[in-house]
Amino acid sequence: MPETLDTLRGGLVVSCQPVPGGPMDRPEIVAALAMAALAGGAVGLRIEGVENLRAVRRLTTVPIIGLIKRDIPGSDVRITPLLEDVAALAAAGADLIAFDATDRDRPVSRAALVAAIHAAGRIAMADCAMPEDGLAAHALGAAVLGSTMSGYTGGPVPDEPDLHLVTMLRRTGAFVVAEGRYHNAAQAARALTAGADAVVAGSAITRTEHVTAWFVEAMAASRVARQAKPDARTIAIDLGGTKLLAALVEEDTIVDRIEVMTDRDAGPDAWMRQIADCAAGWAGRFDRAGITVTGLIKDDHWSALNPVTLPLQGSYPLKQAATEVLGVPVVLANDAQAAAWGEFTQGAGAGKDTVFLTVSTGIGGGVVANGRLLRGRSGLAGHFGQILPLPEGDGARFEDGASGRWIAAEGARLGLGTDARAVFAAAAAGIAAAEAVIETSARRVARLACDLQLMFDPQHVVIGGGVGLAGGYIERVVKAVAHLQPLLRPTLRPAALGSDAGIIGIADLARQKQPNREEST
Repeated sequence: MPETLDTLRGGLVVSCQPVPGGPMDRPEIVAALAMAALAGGAVGLRIEGVENLRAVRRLTTVPIIGLIKRDIPGSDVRITPLLEDVAALAAAGADLIAFDATDRDRPVSRAALVAAIHAAGRIAMADCAMPEDGLAAHALGAAVLGSTMSGYTGGPVPDEPDLHLVTMLRRTGAFVVAEGRYHNAAQAARALTAGADAVVAGSAITRTEHVTAWFVEAMAASRVARQAKPDARTIAIDLGGTKLLAALVEEDTIVDRIEVMTDRDAGPDAWMRQIADCAAGWAGRFDRAGITVTGLIKDDHWSALNPVTLPLQGSYPLKQAATEVLGVPVVLANDAQAAAWGEFTQGAGAGKDTVFLTVSTGIGGGVVANGRLLRGRSGLAGHFGQILPLPEGDGARFEDGASGRWIAAEGARLGLGTDARAVFAAAAAGIAAAEAVIETSARRVARLACDLQLMFDPQHVVIGGGVGLAGGYIERVVKAVAHLQPLLRPTLRPAALGSDAGIIGIADLARQKQPNREEST
């Protein structure tokens, strides 16, 4: 029935499967949901259960993927596990019959199920968890392969769809259906780009309980992250060796901001005077302050871990100096740790366990686990750029072979320019040498992200920084980890707050009055 697949090609299939036992779990309601989906432009339906399928089939002739879910003692296979299920679905009017195609203990073999589906004159759809499932099912004659089971055969269920599996199934030459955790239109569009012939969306459209729970959980996480915040304003300072950003922050909103250049060689006392000048115009409008810096914060003192990145001699009493200049209580944090907290509370971390990785002039990061920012016994937590040695043996520190400073040095050596921006421009212009430099950096950062996934097992690895957010960089990192199985593959997200992540993060930390709390305990 090639015309059936032609009807589905390029379109949206809506899975009308209410929560079992829920208030919408009735055939007449399933049929109403199906008709509403078709009215919105769906080209096909995925329906579970014989009675539901019959109710829908009476109302429409569009292609229907039918399935039956049942629990079988001694087997984890639940989707159309028996030959009698195939016969019942065919009699009820299914055009395609979906079955669990994973390589697990099962009551009936995959070969027998495919043969029964074909004998009934229906199209076999194999619900797969791994590329190997698709290869085996297609070899048995399944014309349609779905990514349905990815993430549901063991271990934690990922948040995002498995686009890598879609791409791998595409290589079989079968008709590929992207299914599993497609919760918004952008994800569905990316599935088509990854090679899907059609996309199935379910919970986001037909499970009111699930959609409501997503809203409730997100709002609850936001309340936890924002607990005990007074209305008073905070001055947030991001102090770097070349620029100083000062912002007046009210709750989570930047009310005003000032950015000035700093003299890299002037020293911290001169930088404190610049902070005082920036704050003078906001006198009386803030009652606390937060300051982020590159380098190490320990016992309220500031020191450099990599003198090449930060020309700071010895240990500077930053908290004391800043308190004297600003006249309010001051909270300090490493800039990447503060950015990690900002992304966790207001950005791409979405209130879930997050590892933040900033790829900029140097490389740093931060970790938020169980709602707490990890600092460690000495404040070193998250200084990923200082890891020794680089896996490929290039340089004393990891950042010496992957950071923006390394990209600039390689660019200068190859005659591509004197800074990372020039190398990116050369790569965009198609210069192979520049592309190779950026690809090497991205591949090394991808390896680091995989190591961090294994160390912390976060929901998200968020990448920020001037290099990390440069055009095409994250895409290179994502490509470098795409071959890994979902359990080991980091879920990579671009930083949502950009250069404001540290400001928002340190303002929040200052409001929570955490200057002396050891977050890692």
